[in-house]
Amino acid sequence: MSRKSPAGRGRQGRGGLRNRFRIIGGQWRSRVLSFPPVPGLRPTPDRIRETVFNWLAMQIPGARCLDLFCGSGALGLEALSRGAASVVFVDKSEPALASIREHLSLLGSDSGRCERGSARQFLSRGSGKVDVVFADPPFDQEWAAELCTLLHQGGWLAPGARVYLETSASRGEPELPPGWQVLRSSRAGDVLASLLSPPEPETQQEPTDQEL
Repeated sequence: MSRKSPAGRGRQGRGGLRNRFRIIGGQWRSRVLSFPPVPGLRPTPDRIRETVFNWLAMQIPGARCLDLFCGSGALGLEALSRGAASVVFVDKSEPALASIREHLSLLGSDSGRCERGSARQFLSRGSGKVDVVFADPPFDQEWAAELCTLLHQGGWLAPGARVYLETSASRGEPELPPGWQVLRSSRAGDVLASLLSPPEPETQQEPTDQEL
């Protein structure tokens, strides 16, 4: 869930769509969906979403996705529109999740699942592998390092997984744990969009004759 400046909350793109966002690609392209007036909730702007999904064009089809701090669900719904196999939406706000469930029903999709709770609680449970993670945590908290650690140590990330992270550009580059790399980044206003690559899994060496 994005929590950016209150003055921009609930507006999207040049047209200033209040409490609405537009799916910009895929089978539901141009569909306009609404979201509840939850304090601090704001979808990722069109321009950034278009950039992010251009970065992920090869990863999204058939991908298992996780949308943390999902808020309006704009990122996860965009992924489903573009051919993702599944998306788990995680947020603490029940009104936000109820809205996403309505959207999934309206769009005729059974490929999304909503989980209420904090990202920390959800990730600590550990469950299955994902190919793409979307994370748009509150900008007033330093989440990047802990989030990456929870994803990696919890065994959430499939080989070749990618993590999309939104942080405040005014705070500079996010601090990441050792082994994590920033593959792509883009700035728009106070939003710093980063595409991250986790460390490669450690491989066990075959034992030598002397070790057998």
